[in-house]
Amino acid sequence: MTINFLGAAGTVTGSKYLLESGNKKLMVDCGVFQGLKELRLLNWEQPEYDPKAIDAVVLTHGHLDHTGYLARLVKLGFRGKIYGSAPTLKIAEIILKDSAKIQEEEAARANKEGYSKHSPAEAFYDLKDVENTLPLFNPVSEGKWHVIEGAFKVRWQYNGHIIGSTFIEVETNDSRLVFSGDIGRKKDLLLYTPKKPEKADVLLIESTYGGRIHPEEESIVPELERIVNETVERGGSLFIPSFAVERTQLMMLMLWRLLKEKRIPKIPMIMDSPMGANVLHLFHASRDWHKLKPEECDEMCSHFQVVSNYRETLALREDNKSKIVIAGSGMMTGGRILNYMETRSGNSNDTLLFVGYQAEGTRGRKLLEGAKEIKVYGKWLPFNMQMEHIEGLSAHGDQNDLIDWLSEIKKQPEKVFIIHGEAEQAEALSKALEDNKGWQTDIPQLNQKVEL
Repeated sequence: MTINFLGAAGTVTGSKYLLESGNKKLMVDCGVFQGLKELRLLNWEQPEYDPKAIDAVVLTHGHLDHTGYLARLVKLGFRGKIYGSAPTLKIAEIILKDSAKIQEEEAARANKEGYSKHSPAEAFYDLKDVENTLPLFNPVSEGKWHVIEGAFKVRWQYNGHIIGSTFIEVETNDSRLVFSGDIGRKKDLLLYTPKKPEKADVLLIESTYGGRIHPEEESIVPELERIVNETVERGGSLFIPSFAVERTQLMMLMLWRLLKEKRIPKIPMIMDSPMGANVLHLFHASRDWHKLKPEECDEMCSHFQVVSNYRETLALREDNKSKIVIAGSGMMTGGRILNYMETRSGNSNDTLLFVGYQAEGTRGRKLLEGAKEIKVYGKWLPFNMQMEHIEGLSAHGDQNDLIDWLSEIKKQPEKVFIIHGEAEQAEALSKALEDNKGWQTDIPQLNQKVEL
């Protein structure tokens, strides 16, 4: 049995692992690389494996860096089944459609305005590719074993992080492999505490925050309150780039509660993310996966203007009255937030608030590191906004959460691979596991193939 680390090895994004047992091939997650240009270019390379030869794909959750390559895989000839929890597959559908639409629009805009180096600029995949992918989706029940392709027993277990998210256990050849996916937090306003694995012969564990400890939740709400009030006092607007899944709903919940308690002024609150609007509907339909009561969801949504079309975005970005705008995408790699930046990035009264992880090479990361210019739609614009960053809102568990998640594994795994983290975070988690549990670990490199 072999495992090939095709993504999220030595970096955070692009989760993709190919497991081969006998003549069967199972892909665990199928995400795109984000961030640094050299990583993003890897998405376009012809894979060294044959997509047609893969028997099935199993998904831990719906985020783009875990599902965004699916339509490309299908475009390259994959015809097997794709398995995941029902909310994961719905989120994957929402994200793939949104991603394809954005790519089609950006390619058309680049060709029209001539700012792409490619002639013509092309979409990585289009809506037709997505439509060819959706019939391959097969929802599975959480917490039960499923036999996949006659060779693998697979179980999906609740993992917090986002709605529908799971860790995956794979049994084959009398061995159990555990793929952590992205591990959620023990204490989360929206989601329940993650379940824990009890056995792992081979363990792959994420390390996004492998070397960090999140601040306590009690300090986060007053910080958000301060940022809103200071922005309004300046006469500015607050712009929050946010991931459409979970983070947008969490920000809406926190702002709604602050408004209810009269700790922030009553100003327009806008959710400008078509994908985020679709995910709100999914929250209503997936009650077992989160803590929010239907009446809370209804009341919260009633205080937000949900933008339905692009014309509204164009009008809102020209409106100088104070408001709060939550818009995709979370790392500013695309989405509606860029439309606002096109006209607002030079306004020193406005505030840009980061509330999630910013991968290396993304616009968000560059701004956090002090960039004074931002490139939007091929143009360099001055960046004069006030900038804030609230840590501790991440949907990823911190080092304490990760170590606690492993607490029910009694027997040390034969192999522990640390994945899905930048080098510093992966190394910090490696040291913590050695210090706390006496476990020896490996940090695999991209495209490394390991015999198990």
